[in-house]
Amino acid sequence: MANKDTTDPARMEKIVSLCKRRGFIFQAGELYGGLNGCWDYGPLGAELKRNLKDYWWRKTVQERDDVLGMDGAILTMEQVLVSSGHVGGFSDPMVDCKTCKARFRADNLETSPCKEKPSVCAGQSPKCELTEPRDFNLMLQTNFGATGDQIAYLRPETAQSIFCQYKNVLDSNRVKIPFGIAQIGKAFRNEINPRNFTFRSREFEQMEIEYFCHPDDGMRLTDEWLEERLKFYGEIGIPREKLHILDVPDGERAFYSKKTYDIEYEFPFGIQELEGVAYRTNYDLGVHEKGAGKSLVYFDEETKEKYLPHVVEPSAGCDRTVLALLCEAFDEETLTDEKGKEDVRTVLRFVPRMAPIKVGIFPLLKKNEEQVRICRSIQKSLQPWMTVFYDDGGAVGRRYRRQDEVGTPFCVTVDFDTLGENGDALKDTVTVRHRDSMEQERIAIDALPPWLLERVR
Repeated sequence: MANKDTTDPARMEKIVSLCKRRGFIFQAGELYGGLNGCWDYGPLGAELKRNLKDYWWRKTVQERDDVLGMDGAILTMEQVLVSSGHVGGFSDPMVDCKTCKARFRADNLETSPCKEKPSVCAGQSPKCELTEPRDFNLMLQTNFGATGDQIAYLRPETAQSIFCQYKNVLDSNRVKIPFGIAQIGKAFRNEINPRNFTFRSREFEQMEIEYFCHPDDGMRLTDEWLEERLKFYGEIGIPREKLHILDVPDGERAFYSKKTYDIEYEFPFGIQELEGVAYRTNYDLGVHEKGAGKSLVYFDEETKEKYLPHVVEPSAGCDRTVLALLCEAFDEETLTDEKGKEDVRTVLRFVPRMAPIKVGIFPLLKKNEEQVRICRSIQKSLQPWMTVFYDDGGAVGRRYRRQDEVGTPFCVTVDFDTLGENGDALKDTVTVRHRDSMEQERIAIDALPPWLLERVR
């Protein structure tokens, strides 16, 4: 069992540096000094995140008969969050340091470095003078309407819009319980102390399922969804041995939860939560039924039974999963050439379905018009199916390395053999180079699209 407190700050620093250098993630508003706790995804980061969301949707909604999708509004009515308990109850304990004026979560002091002396935790320096903890509301409020007197909130989670629309989805789609509603969307929390790169942010994206079921099935379905989610992480390149399952004990679960599993990952800054799988009972539908004064009871046509459905909620952090993919993929490999000279190859070992760029396409010589023409033709044939990148700058070896650094699993090179200048045996074939092994093979141009599609899906 890995130590929860084991960290590798040097590795994390390299990952953060690569993310900026190669256009994965930038600090929001960096031109003006940066907005703390908010991040912009650059071209490669946007592709990586889109690949993750698309695959999650495909496995969660598209390939299942019992889960439907929705896309709820970000602005949330005050009454909704009053009923859910967020207004007046969604807060973290906060302390101030009178010496350095920094603010910290009172329940996370052991992981928060002191601003004046980063080698120790907040409160451990002789100069630290912390205030008594007080509640800090995490929700971001806004006012709108012609007079500005209407109050709404940027949603603190995506779940509440699903609960509010449960009855509409049920009635309009002719579904029966058990069934789920899935959603991917932004949520906002005014975190006291955003930290660990994109892990804890004020604006973030969630991938959530609310699975409605009979009260007798909740515990069983919680275990089943846990296994489904573990399988998903393996399919996107996060191995089972790097994941830890925390069965949250009674005293630490949310009061409405009958069972909660936290799926945790071994980040370079310690083992931290990626996703929660919670059995929320009928708490959510119950409070909204009471708050709205409208029945949300389900009638089973077959058994003639009436009941308020219970809910199992697998809730994953999209940004946290992207960060886990980057951390898991990052590798530095020492290579030795035929002269004994060592060189370090930086490579992101994404599984192909997650890689931002699937294929790099190179002419051996950019001055050879026929090689360039064939490369551009291959590029056009692949673009409807996957993200590709054409590159003719510098030696082929350097181009390979540039693609290794951003995780491109395959590189296609058009050379003189492709043109048939060395005989007809290899004419109309290309060299395909594999990122991880660096091995190469020849594949016919016509066979390239199906060959690649089989490997990047």
